[in-house]
Amino acid sequence: MRLWISNPLAILAENAEGGVVVEDGRIVELVASGREPSAPVDQRFDARRHVVLPGLVNTHHHFFQTLSRAHPDAINKELFPWLSTLYPIWGRLDADMFRLGVRLALAELISSGCTTAMDHHYVFPPAVRKAVDIEVEEARAMGIRATVTRGSISLSVKDGAMPPDHVAQDEDEILADCERVLGLYHDRSEGSMTQIALAPCAPMSVSKKLMIETAALAEKHDCQMHTHLAETLDEEELVKNRYGCRPVEWLEDVNWMQKRAWLAHGIHFTAEECTKLGKHGVGVCHCPTSNAVLASGFCKTRELEAAGSPVGLGVDGSASNDSSNMMEEVRHALMINRLHYNTSSEVTHLDALRWATKGSARCMARDDIGEIAVGKQADLALFTLDDMRFSGAHDPIAALVLCGANRADRVMVAGEWRVEGGVPVGLDVAELIAQHSAAARKFA
Repeated sequence: MRLWISNPLAILAENAEGGVVVEDGRIVELVASGREPSAPVDQRFDARRHVVLPGLVNTHHHFFQTLSRAHPDAINKELFPWLSTLYPIWGRLDADMFRLGVRLALAELISSGCTTAMDHHYVFPPAVRKAVDIEVEEARAMGIRATVTRGSISLSVKDGAMPPDHVAQDEDEILADCERVLGLYHDRSEGSMTQIALAPCAPMSVSKKLMIETAALAEKHDCQMHTHLAETLDEEELVKNRYGCRPVEWLEDVNWMQKRAWLAHGIHFTAEECTKLGKHGVGVCHCPTSNAVLASGFCKTRELEAAGSPVGLGVDGSASNDSSNMMEEVRHALMINRLHYNTSSEVTHLDALRWATKGSARCMARDDIGEIAVGKQADLALFTLDDMRFSGAHDPIAALVLCGANRADRVMVAGEWRVEGGVPVGLDVAELIAQHSAAARKFA
C-alpha cells in the first residue's frame, strides 16, 4: 500500500512541505509544496493539523525503574546515595513486576513520539533472569523498534561494591546469556525491529575482565556496546582509587575506545578526552533531566560533536528522571545546554531535535532511522498544536520544543500506525496504570 501523509502543517525535512509517501515500511517520496505524489497512492492521510518529526530515538533508559518513581527514600539525593538506597529495593524485583514496568515505559515512550526505544537492564535477581526475553516480547507487542541491552553486574557488596549480592551474576553466566540472546534476537538487517547490545553497568560494578570479554563478544556478533561512564565526580574518584586512572583511560584499557561503544552521561570529560572520544567515534547519550535531578553536571555536547562523537539523547531511568517522555527530554536538553553554554543563538531547538533523532541513531550505528528522507524507515511522530500552550505560536517546529509538547497525536513505526489519538493502538491505558501501580506498591 502507498500512503500519502499529505500537506502537513510543518515537517522536519527539506522539500517535503507537501508531505511524504510511505510504502512497504519505508519513505519512498518527499512531496514538494503544492505538488502531488509522482505515482498514484492507495490511501491519503490529511496532515494539515500535524507537525511531522522523524520518530524520536531514545538511547538510554532503565525501563523497570518506572516502578520506583519519586520513591521517598531516594528523592533529593545525589547518585551514590541514591543508588545505595534503591539497590536493595530493586533487588525485590520479580518477573511480573518487571513486565509491567517495561510495558508502561514503552507505552509512555511511544506516546511521546519515540519510535525506537533502548533499555539498559543490568539488575538480574533470580526471578528475572529472562529479562531480555520479556523486553523483546513487550516491544514486539507494542510495535516499537527496540535495542535491548544485555546488561550486567558482576561485583556486589561482597566485593566492596554497591549492588546486593543476589542481583550480581557470575561472569561466565553473564557471557553465556549474552551469547544466548544475541543468537535469538539480534537482527542487523536494514529496518530491523529488534537489536541486542551488550552493556556492563559501570566501572564500579563490573570487572575489567568482563569488559574486555564483552568487547570481544560484540565484535564476534557485530553488535554495539554500552555502559555508564563519567557521570559524577564520585565515580571519577572511585575509578582513580580502584584502577589508578581516569574513566576514559579505563575505557581504553578494556578495549572500548571504538565505534561500537556509546556511553551514558559522559559528563566529566576533559577537552583532551572529548577529542580522543571523537577521534575513535565513541558515542555519548546526553541525559539532561536525570543529570539535573541528581545534580551530576553538564554533558559537553558541543565539544563532543565537534570532535566527531555521535551525540544522542536519553530519558535515563524513570527513578532519576521520573518520566519516560522523549519530547520533554528534547525541551530539557535545549534548556540545560543554553544554561551550560550561556548562549541562546548557538544551541537551538534544531540541535536538540537532531540529538533525539539522527544523533541517537548514530550512537546505535543505525543509518536507516532518525530522519525523514527517501529510503529511510517510515518512523514518524505527528503532533498537533491544539492545546492552549501552543496558541499564538508562529513557528510550528520550534513551538513543539519551546512551548512544551509532550504527547504525539499519531506515531508511525515501519509504516504502521502505532499511536492514534494520543493512545497506543490496542492498549487499555487505564488498566495498565492500575496494574502497574499495584506492582509498584511492592517497592513501598
